[in-house]
Amino acid sequence: TMFWDAPTELMEGKQQDDNMAVETSSDERRHHHELPLRLLHNRELYVVNDVLGKTMGPPDIDHIREQSEPQMKKAESLLSAKENSSNSIGRRMDRGSRGSMTSDNKKHVGFAPTPPPFHPKGPMVNKQPVHLNSTDGLVVVSAFLPVVLTRSDDGQWSADWDYEMLLSMQTHLRVTRVGIVKWRGWHGNQGAGGSPEGGVPLEERDLVEACLVPFNCVPVWVEPKLFGEMYNGFCKGVLWPVLHNVTSVYADDEEVMESKGGTPNAMSDQQFSEYSMDDVEQGPIHGDGGKEAELWSSYTAVNRRFADTVVQCFNEGDLVWIHGFHLLILPSYLTRRIPMAKIGMFLHTPFPSSEIFRTIWCREDILRGMLNADQVGFHLYEYARHFLTCCRRLLGMNYGMIPDSAGGHTLAIDSNGRHVAVTSIHAGIEPPVLNQILMHTVTLEKANSIRHQFSGKVIFCAIDRLESLKGIPLKLLGLERFLRRCKEWVGKIVLVQVGISAYERGDDYVKTKKEVNELVTRVNEMWPGTVHFQECAESEMRLQQRMALLRAADVALVTPIRDGLNLVPLEFTIAHQDALTELGKKDGRKRGLCILSEFSSCTRVMRGALHVNPWKVSEIATAFHSALVISEDERMRRISTALEFVTRVTTQRWALAVMLDLKGVHKNLNPLQNAGAGLGLGYRRLGMDTDFIPLDTSTVIKGYKDARARLILVDYGGTIVVNDNLDSLMRFQMVQQTRTPSLPAPEMVETLTKLCEDKRNTVFVVSGKERHSITKTLGHIPNLGLAAEHGMFISWPTKKSLSKRRWETLVTEGDRSWRPLAISIMDVYQSRTHGSYIEETEMKVLWQYRDADPEFGYLQAKELEDHLANVLRNYAVDILHTGMEEGGYVEVRPKGVNKGVLAMHVIRNFTNLSTKARLDFALAIGDDHCDEPMLSVMRQIGRRVRAARLAKRGEDPLPDLPSTITMVDVSSVDDYVAQNLRCYTCTVGKKPSAAASYLHEVAEVQELLDSLVKMSTRDQKYYSSVDLFQAGQNQYPTSPTPISPTWQVNTSTSLTNMSGPMVKSRSLADMVDLDGPANKLTSRWLQISSMDETVDEEEDENFF
Repeated sequence: TMFWDAPTELMEGKQQDDNMAVETSSDERRHHHELPLRLLHNRELYVVNDVLGKTMGPPDIDHIREQSEPQMKKAESLLSAKENSSNSIGRRMDRGSRGSMTSDNKKHVGFAPTPPPFHPKGPMVNKQPVHLNSTDGLVVVSAFLPVVLTRSDDGQWSADWDYEMLLSMQTHLRVTRVGIVKWRGWHGNQGAGGSPEGGVPLEERDLVEACLVPFNCVPVWVEPKLFGEMYNGFCKGVLWPVLHNVTSVYADDEEVMESKGGTPNAMSDQQFSEYSMDDVEQGPIHGDGGKEAELWSSYTAVNRRFADTVVQCFNEGDLVWIHGFHLLILPSYLTRRIPMAKIGMFLHTPFPSSEIFRTIWCREDILRGMLNADQVGFHLYEYARHFLTCCRRLLGMNYGMIPDSAGGHTLAIDSNGRHVAVTSIHAGIEPPVLNQILMHTVTLEKANSIRHQFSGKVIFCAIDRLESLKGIPLKLLGLERFLRRCKEWVGKIVLVQVGISAYERGDDYVKTKKEVNELVTRVNEMWPGTVHFQECAESEMRLQQRMALLRAADVALVTPIRDGLNLVPLEFTIAHQDALTELGKKDGRKRGLCILSEFSSCTRVMRGALHVNPWKVSEIATAFHSALVISEDERMRRISTALEFVTRVTTQRWALAVMLDLKGVHKNLNPLQNAGAGLGLGYRRLGMDTDFIPLDTSTVIKGYKDARARLILVDYGGTIVVNDNLDSLMRFQMVQQTRTPSLPAPEMVETLTKLCEDKRNTVFVVSGKERHSITKTLGHIPNLGLAAEHGMFISWPTKKSLSKRRWETLVTEGDRSWRPLAISIMDVYQSRTHGSYIEETEMKVLWQYRDADPEFGYLQAKELEDHLANVLRNYAVDILHTGMEEGGYVEVRPKGVNKGVLAMHVIRNFTNLSTKARLDFALAIGDDHCDEPMLSVMRQIGRRVRAARLAKRGEDPLPDLPSTITMVDVSSVDDYVAQNLRCYTCTVGKKPSAAASYLHEVAEVQELLDSLVKMSTRDQKYYSSVDLFQAGQNQYPTSPTPISPTWQVNTSTSLTNMSGPMVKSRSLADMVDLDGPANKLTSRWLQISSMDETVDEEEDENFF
């Protein structure tokens, strides 16, 4: 178990707690609580251990789900299933909720009966319970090490744990802590007005490292000036205001003029207040130039230093846990060097809304840095929600409850095929340690001294840093208003306000301190002795001094206007937990209540506190009054409610829960499936399916060379021509026909022409464009098949170049009266959704919302989808809705049309296109989600043939296809493919896809097709063994230059007596007499040597 490494005098009470725990019966320790949940599907059960805190074992939550057999779908539904599952991931949760209802759609009130436990027979992927044991390693990375250094006069260094930090606790794990050592001058402010020292001296760093070895702490050595620029400059000056939802749009006039080299204009305080009253943090506007660029450079440099140290400390299998906003881009550096590590990040500050976060110039780099971790944690879901929204709005990523391999669901972001888990678990405190501190003689004496100093008064206490975000002036204004209206309490209450110096806040600290002193003076002038204000350094208000003040106080005030983790309310609750006892009730004090701002993170868990809006001064005044006149029963209930969370969710349980989630994250260690892409801070990890590798061009060429009947399917935009849809403006201009679309390069047109000249090739260009557009571009190429509008229109290959091609439809063209209905409905949504527009083609209608607000656009698209489904339910149409990452549109098209159906239709008609009966080579290339059905179908066809071939040989079956591929029934093409079919699927761009391989760009597609052309048009005077075998059957491959009759030499004729000049050297095939005995010998030898390459036609027919 996890324990706190407390001093000797603090461990005595903890030993008593451990002894009490040992007395717990073994039956209770083994007890499991079976909790049926109403929203689960049938045959689902959650088995939860230690959820009520009654057992000594580690928390264990197992989700058991019945495994259902995969069912084949029709190819016509492939695109619909693909796109519906790939738009907002959150829809999956909606479908799960709807699926749990009964068939009559009636709501039933009450609890569902407990489902019986289900243990399926046969192999099943079950969720293995995740536990942390002593063999697990953990690297904890934070800006500062949780230790306090001491240096004696003779130069000896010693260290002790800093119990102020959450990370100072000791565990049974193998923990290595990495961070900066806090020593005089660590902030770089050295010299006059600063520290007399400049951090740990270089010659004594070895001594410091030696004294930190027993603590398993490894320091990161950074020059104090560099670290000061990073910490005080960028972290506190740039990130801190933004993370707390503060932007400095209006700068102080003096700062602006000084930055321009001029003199400030005179401006009265009243006038300044009128112009900047909505600003909390005053300062220059941040940007990516000048001083801000230097601070960003320091931030990245320090993160690289941390990465170097972490890599040195990392052992394979260790978990890496990063803390704080100081190291947001550290995962980008770590995942590049140790991709096998499971990296978690936890932010102890709030996270701003997207409208605030987008004001920082390095927003994408920061978000990508965080997303390179495997888990991102926050104290509240509110902060996690803002982070998710930023990822969606700024990076176009989807998020939601994603099903895991065990049947459960995890809140995660889909980041380039990877799932980054997002957790929200609020931290706690350690009651045993605080109880020991409260029993110290020094703590009791200090608390009694404070009580004696303010004898006869109700003591309100507050401990805040002197900065604007803590809301100290608002607190004093609330007190002033309360005393003005409730004069009977004058002289009966006192506010003890402790202000901790915040020098790192710069001008904000100076202004806040000045304003607080003015308000304190004003209140004390009206009611002397009402406010006792004291400023002190952070080192003077440590845990022991803080607990003494909280113990002496009756009511605590925590009223920040924006705050992250604040443990003062939790510590105050522990300090007054005895108020619930009989002895505590007899002291006559109305103590134990906390007035808490609703903008603090702990307000969600401290439900017993009096919650206030600090911006509303009247609410603070009302809270003062409520705390004084509250009834005894309500006070007891509030204290009991607050104490329930504090004693249940401790620091140990918080850390254990986060670590269990991090260890349970699935991370693929296969470098082919967990690949990296990008340069610099744009580096990101890509999650690929099994066997997703770069296309092996040599393998494709070999399969192409050996084939007799080939099918090549290539997409248009993004595959043989640069994609026009990458830019939203270009897409809109093309829809409005104000921009000329990109055309294939002349080299690509020539390559396609030469491929079509080979009689063994059947080439199709499958495009989403209209048929008149694709005809104008590629219609002049003989023997080239064309498919327009994702396969709705087909133009079969013709030997002659026709000015007007013949087209036929993939499905029967029926009633088209649905088009005006769909357009009229879409027009309504277009008028009320800014940035949306309607795109019409010959056979489909689209409502594009890629330029609209992402959230509002998706909501409108979902409503439009439901509206269209209701109105067009009697028409033979498909309604498709894609997410923002796939273009963001709602499309209505004829039912059963997609590129996968087209591919199967072409194969079924292959005998009419090729001289051979069966297809033995197939190549499919695409680039976006519209091509996924084609790639999926072709990959499954090739897999089906290969699986049948292995089964016939008695070999082991193939591994399962990735779960991201929707299985469809492709058995209808069995009679049209050969046993030795070689099928290759490829996507353009390294990204998650149904294809088995990828090429990087259009230029590589050009190179691949050129290689195939060279194989088709090579000099036929040199023949392969396959060519010789075909020659033995009087089936010479087509040659661009016919073989001269003088080249056929009779073997009985002497070379010296040959008639005709010898112009070229002869190959073996040139000297073969097709009617002589030598031909029979050669053919027999070729049959033996090429046995694996040939397939008997009768054997082919009975193959499946």
